[in-house]
Amino acid sequence: MPQTKSASRISNLASGEAADDAQDDTASACVMVFNANDPSGGAGLSADLMAIASVGAHALSVVTGAYARDTSEIFDHFAMDDEAVSEQARVILEDVPVQAIKVGFVGTPENLSAVSELASDYSEVPLVAYMPDLSWWQEDQIDAYQDACSELLLPQATVLVGNHSTLSRWLLPEWSSEKSPSARDIARAANEFGVAYTLVTGIPLPDQFIDNVLASPTAVLCSHKFERFEATFSGAGETLSAALTALIASETELIEAVAEALSYLDRCLEDGYRPGMGNVLPDRLFWAQPEDDEAEGGEAHESSFEISPNDTRH
Repeated sequence: MPQTKSASRISNLASGEAADDAQDDTASACVMVFNANDPSGGAGLSADLMAIASVGAHALSVVTGAYARDTSEIFDHFAMDDEAVSEQARVILEDVPVQAIKVGFVGTPENLSAVSELASDYSEVPLVAYMPDLSWWQEDQIDAYQDACSELLLPQATVLVGNHSTLSRWLLPEWSSEKSPSARDIARAANEFGVAYTLVTGIPLPDQFIDNVLASPTAVLCSHKFERFEATFSGAGETLSAALTALIASETELIEAVAEALSYLDRCLEDGYRPGMGNVLPDRLFWAQPEDDEAEGGEAHESSFEISPNDTRH
């Protein structure tokens, strides 16, 4: 199996081995991220930055707005002006080459237009688009935002990431069959706007399992089943899409990148924690926990997340 460019930092830290940066001056892959600030640290830019760094890439963060939220719910969102968003990105792009772009929630159709225009100027750079759950927002705002995303952003996207229910409601609003749409149905709908690949997450399966499927309009490329956690998380989708973008930026082949990003997310959720009175947050730095800490019952907790090292500085 090909060695991934992002992995050895996690595996080295998890095993207690120090990375020998002095002997390898290869620069980290750079990922440009468009997202809103989340003061709870659960989602938004906080999730992106930690996940991208965790798998060994460098994040160039463009602030598109800010949430007013706690660990339980989103109360409001304040979008930045589209010129401010565009200027943040263009200034750093003139200085630093990027290997991938991730677009989260940018708040307004105007900001989507600014991101789309910028992405078209860097059309050779892979773009991962993540659509979060927007049920906290007003219905007319959701419709306007998703319509703009379909028209402006999806034609620029290499991979679309989203939960099964979110993508179904958005891309297949007139679905009438009693059977839920498959990942391929959603991928076909996304492809009508130009998306080559769609990663559909959280597909319900029997016995408390969920499936996560990478599909093109013509085929299921890979499928990964995980046991459902009995908890409500904030930022799981952000964590997955950011890790996936970083892996793509590090030139990991797409199917392998999906598998590794999902394994990373599973460990983040397994070690999740509740900093407040609301939802559980993924522990995106689980690998930094001391290995000699004993879990309850006296046994040391062994990491089940493992991805292969390669030739990056990490």
